[in-house]
Amino acid sequence: MNSNLNDYNYFLPRELIASRPLPKRDDSRMMVLHRATQTIEHRSFRDLKNLLGPGDLLVLNDTRVLAARRFSDDGTIEFLFLEQLGPARWKCLVKPGCKMRAGSTTAIDGVTARVEKIVAEGARIIVLDRDIDIYARGSMPLPPYIGRVSDTEDEARYQTVFAQKAGAIAAPTAGLHFTAETLREVRHTFITLHVGVGTFRPVLTDNIAEHRMDEEQFSVSEEAADIINQAHRLVAVGTTTARVLESAKRCQGKLMPQNGSTDIFIYPPFEFQIIDALLTNFHLPRSTLLMLVSAFAGREFILRAYAEAIRGRYRFYSYGDCMLII
Repeated sequence: MNSNLNDYNYFLPRELIASRPLPKRDDSRMMVLHRATQTIEHRSFRDLKNLLGPGDLLVLNDTRVLAARRFSDDGTIEFLFLEQLGPARWKCLVKPGCKMRAGSTTAIDGVTARVEKIVAEGARIIVLDRDIDIYARGSMPLPPYIGRVSDTEDEARYQTVFAQKAGAIAAPTAGLHFTAETLREVRHTFITLHVGVGTFRPVLTDNIAEHRMDEEQFSVSEEAADIINQAHRLVAVGTTTARVLESAKRCQGKLMPQNGSTDIFIYPPFEFQIIDALLTNFHLPRSTLLMLVSAFAGREFILRAYAEAIRGRYRFYSYGDCMLII
């Protein structure tokens, strides 16, 4: 078992990080990994339908990203609003943290925002003088590696075309490649997992087994459970979908409709019980997401595929190309 954090490291040239989406969602390249033969194909995302069989079902995450990034009125403090704890009371990430210690104040939309206390992982509990609509003037919370503040293009493109249920602070990025036309061409259903900051927290322990994930809320409707239980082969679209399907309650082998939360951390030698294939983007070094795909396809195979993707100048991360593991 590869349990050392450095077993999941690789070097990525900075220029391969996609800072902008492609002109069309389905223009993406798609690397196809065949687990049985340990072989790699280079395809287009538009080939997806040709790689599916009649009994295959795509399961997608229909969470909707909140415009949760705000700045103080003077522009010096950046807030990422994670969770509303009560009227005018929020859990936030704040940058720079040194300017927002316990008792510090600033203003948002002319309303005083005070740091009540600092909690786990450096998050702040922020109390506003009065309740305001945080999201009305917020922006998309793009990941830091994109290296820029979001703009009007991101309002549409950092959101899947099938996003329905608001609650995420990050996009389920494997779904960003889909268009309405693509969805019409494939058999699919939806579950919901509201992606939180915990999905992307760095692993800080050398022994990855010591890492703990934050809980994230999910739901599986009765309709989705019925469709999933009838499928011949389940294709999870994204690591968030994979985590829901592998952690959701089952009865006599059948997925049950449910609302719940999961803190499942999937890493080798995890044995998958539900999903048969996985569509996913390329993930950061030493990340829990890279560990999940390594559990599904094998660490050596994944790192070989990543090395080939780098040689082939694939685009990486949220706005990047994708990988289908079958």
